[in-house]
Amino acid sequence: MNEQYSASAKVYSAAELGDFSILDMLHYFEEHGAMRVSDLHIKVGAPPTYRIDGSLVKLKGPPVSAQVAKQLIYPFLKEENVRKLDIQHSVDCSYRLPSLQFRLNIFKDNDGLAAAIRALSMEIPKLEQVGFPNSIWEDIVNRKHGLVLLTGITGAGKSTTIASLIDRICEKTACRIITIEDPIEYILPQKRSIVSQREVGKDVKSFRQGLREMLREDPDIIFVGEMRDPETIAMTLMAAETGHLVFSTLHTRDATGTVTRILDYFPAGRQAEVRNQLSLGLAYVVSQKLIPRKDGRGRLVAMEILNNNYACANLIRTGKIEQMYTQLQTKTRNRPDEKMITLEKHLATLVKQDKVDLLEARKWANNIKTFTDAMQQT
Repeated sequence: MNEQYSASAKVYSAAELGDFSILDMLHYFEEHGAMRVSDLHIKVGAPPTYRIDGSLVKLKGPPVSAQVAKQLIYPFLKEENVRKLDIQHSVDCSYRLPSLQFRLNIFKDNDGLAAAIRALSMEIPKLEQVGFPNSIWEDIVNRKHGLVLLTGITGAGKSTTIASLIDRICEKTACRIITIEDPIEYILPQKRSIVSQREVGKDVKSFRQGLREMLREDPDIIFVGEMRDPETIAMTLMAAETGHLVFSTLHTRDATGTVTRILDYFPAGRQAEVRNQLSLGLAYVVSQKLIPRKDGRGRLVAMEILNNNYACANLIRTGKIEQMYTQLQTKTRNRPDEKMITLEKHLATLVKQDKVDLLEARKWANNIKTFTDAMQQT
């Protein structure tokens, strides 16, 4: 933490609410819980703003000045991070309170300094509490190899779901788990397994370097925080093919779009090769969104699940990606080679269970017609 700036200094004044330090602002997350209050945005020219149940809520106070922004943000930065911010104009880091871990992206925009602060509970939720629509998670934690992708927009809870899956594996299996993250979000306890978590920029130079080194470190399970470039994707697929259980994330909104996005990273001349790799190595795609609860008490998960069975693998290999959605709609039985579901079907189920409002569910559906059909069938 930058010694010139104090996290406890009360530098922001809100007329009716009093004076705040950055620590006061972070304690608000502890009071209300990270599942409800997910983010804090600090930006020159706007009041500090929380994201509560998915919506932005500004503090009732004056816009943050350039000086106040620096006083609020710089306590998080070590000297090397200050230098990186000056050179690259953006830096990722983390900060921990007794009950919460925070992921920070500090950057510069047209008005000056800004920060996006994401809260993560130190307590990893049990898998039964995550909100899976079926028992596919039991199959995932019992796998020995293959690629499991968690996808969704930023803030969709991908990291939480992966942490819950890996934590359950730690409880039941003695294995070697290595992660590469940017930055580390959940601290994974050792339990029966041995866990090494490496942070990009701190413990390893890049995802690519970490993956190259990892394959010589005897892992059973690998977590790659994000597949960001063709080389990282290729190495991740190779790790899944060579007998490792690999978890990773992508910023895509649905299962079929995830497969298309991976292929789009590669030139046309390599796509047949990558399709073949993906058909062999992919195990599951879990695409998720966080939907506001009908009772106003936070958000819950809606999922789309692709189980890469023989039929799906063949469609990937032959490039008929658009036909995979039919598999999601029809292969829904409680069998190891099925257990699939569309996002629209899961949303319809949540509406029928009176957990999500119908109009809210419609807003989050990827395909309104399919959602309407699912409502009639559920």
